[in-house]
Amino acid sequence: MSDPSSDVDDLWADFTTTRSQAARDRLIVQYSPLVKYVAGRVGVGLPRNVEQTELASFGVFGLIDAIEKFDPERGFKFETYAIARIKGAILDELRSIDWVPRSVRSKARKLEQAMGKLETENLRAATDAELAEEMGITEKQLRKMLTQISSVGVAALDEMLSGGDQGESVTLGDMVADQRDGPTEVFEVEEMRQILADSINRMPEREKIVLTLYYYEGLTLAEIGRVLGVTESRVCQIHTKAVLHLRSKLTAAEREVA
Repeated sequence: MSDPSSDVDDLWADFTTTRSQAARDRLIVQYSPLVKYVAGRVGVGLPRNVEQTELASFGVFGLIDAIEKFDPERGFKFETYAIARIKGAILDELRSIDWVPRSVRSKARKLEQAMGKLETENLRAATDAELAEEMGITEKQLRKMLTQISSVGVAALDEMLSGGDQGESVTLGDMVADQRDGPTEVFEVEEMRQILADSINRMPEREKIVLTLYYYEGLTLAEIGRVLGVTESRVCQIHTKAVLHLRSKLTAAEREVA
């Protein structure tokens, strides 16, 4: 019986040497489950009219892009690199069709601003009660708002930060330090990681748990709900609040640098 990892290495060796269509197609088939996985993760919180098959079709272009640009000699796992590219392709397409209503975008921005203001004042993440008071609404209305804008948080920790070279988007997943980067680039990545780590440490325990289980343990929102003993919709609200909080910190950091 052949070693699967050896077979994959052979596929990469063939493609790297020949750059042939046939070799690329075999790699696409090999890694196609990644597209389904990412589409499923991105689909959380999206309107029902956005089908998983559509997301997967968008993601295939990201997979092809990842295969074309991946350099095995750099020592990174292809799966990690490809997931960021697949997710980026899906998000780019969703943005192009502008599926998020302007009113929802406006609510998300106002909520991020309130989070940033309260954290600056209190040196910690705001509670639901504090956010509701700051925005002049009830906690029930705040939770309804979080549900409405949960789709905005679909990009989660891979939300695009800025436009890269040649118009390409840059995700947090792309910011993994390259061993060949210069000291300035490495410092910027480490600084961003420190900002994220500090922000997460200031979060309420339940928000930290949701981020850990979702991003590091790979659990679905439904599975996290069973762990915490709450509904999936409540987990979605907690997740959205946590992500908006992190985005507010990253936005503030970018303003300081600009």
